Amino acid sequence: MSSSPRQDEPEKRKELFPGLGQVYREVAPYLTLGFQLAAAVIVFFLIGWWFDSRYGTSPMFQLVGTVIGAVGGMIKFFRSISILVKQDKTLHR
Repeated sequence: MSSSPRQDEPEKRKELFPGLGQVYREVAPYLTLGFQLAAAVIVFFLIGWWFDSRYGTSPMFQLVGTVIGAVGGMIKFFRSISILVKQDKTLHR
């Protein structure tokens, strides 16, 4: 009795890309950095938008929130990169 082609596909995929799972595990921390930066900017912009709608000061708080989110996001971005680079150097010694 032969197995169906669908059952053989995962085995063929493993043979073609033997270390793909390991690559994803190593790259994953770097992939999240852009999302963290964007999330910081968006969240602080929305907080500013809420303040502007509440107090009628548009676009003052939106701009302040965007700047705070961008600066805070960049600080977090560079700190995370620094930590990841240090970890990478210690792993490859």
